[in-house]
Amino acid sequence: MCLTGHLPLGPAKPCSASPPHSVNICVCVYVWYEYGCIHFYVYTFVLNKYFLFCFLAVAVETVTTCLVETVQRLSCETGVISVQEALYGRTDSKTCTEGKPPEQLANTNCIQGGTVDVIKKRCDGKKVCEISVNVFGTPDPCPGTFKYLQTKYSCLPAIHQVTCEHSFMQLHCDQGQVITLYGADYGRRDQTTCIYKRPATQIGNIDCSNPTSVVSSRCDGKNSCLIEASNSVFGDPCVGTVKYLEVAYICEYPSTNTEESSHQSHQPGSSETMLHFRLCTTLLLAATWSLTVVCTERAITCGNSRNVHRLSCDTGVISVQTAVYGRSDNETCSEGRPQRQLANTECAQDGTVDVVKRRCDGKRQCELNLNVVSTPNPCPGISKYLETSYICFPAIRLVACEGSLAHLQCAKGQVIFVYGADYGRRDQTTCAFRRPPSQLDDVLCLRPTTKVAESCNGKNSCTIRASNSVFGDPCVGTYKYLEVAYICEYPGLTPLLQKLTGH
Repeated sequence: MCLTGHLPLGPAKPCSASPPHSVNICVCVYVWYEYGCIHFYVYTFVLNKYFLFCFLAVAVETVTTCLVETVQRLSCETGVISVQEALYGRTDSKTCTEGKPPEQLANTNCIQGGTVDVIKKRCDGKKVCEISVNVFGTPDPCPGTFKYLQTKYSCLPAIHQVTCEHSFMQLHCDQGQVITLYGADYGRRDQTTCIYKRPATQIGNIDCSNPTSVVSSRCDGKNSCLIEASNSVFGDPCVGTVKYLEVAYICEYPSTNTEESSHQSHQPGSSETMLHFRLCTTLLLAATWSLTVVCTERAITCGNSRNVHRLSCDTGVISVQTAVYGRSDNETCSEGRPQRQLANTECAQDGTVDVVKRRCDGKRQCELNLNVVSTPNPCPGISKYLETSYICFPAIRLVACEGSLAHLQCAKGQVIFVYGADYGRRDQTTCAFRRPPSQLDDVLCLRPTTKVAESCNGKNSCTIRASNSVFGDPCVGTYKYLEVAYICEYPGLTPLLQKLTGH
């Protein structure tokens, strides 16, 4: 039986630690032509009788690009790219033939060697990847033949993680599982990641890409792995640019019954400038009767005020649970510190959680420096760190450009609950059409606001204007937008967020 309708591309939490013994597979195929490219979707649904409401939906997409000067774009709305096949040349006389004479289509045994390796190196493990077709033209595999680039890839469910330069990334799996890397890249591909309080000269180079096998060689097959995002580990692909490490990996059960080797979970200790931990649970959403995996994340950033504390959700939006700036033990961020700087384990800055919640709740990504919570000094002479626990929570996310109306709407019988809202600008791409650069440059323009919640919570629908008259002007001369995250719930039921957090 073939499944129909929309299913999310992501794994449900296995209900048993035992690997599957039998599966049922269904395949559905969709084809369309768009933007000069031919697209095929092959959905493979894997159903297992040992899993309760558990499934894996993997999309295989084929993109064919005909023109040499064209950019081929691979992207995954959910999951990360895993390139399966790639061809530059010609293997038939029907693909990309319009307007071409027969003599340019005759050679159907034309293949550029190494094409798949080039694309895998550039794209595996990323959410979006763009490649210029002309990078494959040298040497010409078949002069006189009209060629095309065809790539087949899957959008595979994965843990997608980004750590800023000079911080540490912690890859971690549940007990009994091990890490398998999809891909890793150290460099910079946009002007929005790891930019907090960084000058424009340090984030301008977005063609700085350095795909690397270092993470795979160090972490594959381990239960836990710690790696530093630094030039000393990966080299410097673009001197003077602030970089970040982007990694995609999965946790899976080893294929053999051999006892796991001595890869023990790394304790939050000394050398970690920034640690990241994950604990996931499966959640049944009553409003949509769908399964969602909700992850509890814990990020720790040691006390250098220049280090960027970064929270992010691959799926859903941030909901901060706890945040502490100070010291609660003598092990975290302790390397190289004398004992006297670790002695006070009851040091906590009042109001830290309120500051982090106000900046981060309802967003998919949030960055801040430690100096926003370090004044006044809660314990002089003590080495401190910022530790935040948050969940990635499913939500409706909308953006309304300045001067527009934001419409929040729920189904009949449901009411709005706003997680968070922000009026300002955090990137140069949102609400940017035909706007001069001077109106888009300030990407540190933040105005977290409770006005949307005050106006809309408990209503079935709500309209609010994205304007300075409603929210004030956090950055004069900058064109702003309103960003809102909310859910629809049935009134009288315990709020879903409260069910997860207990408060």
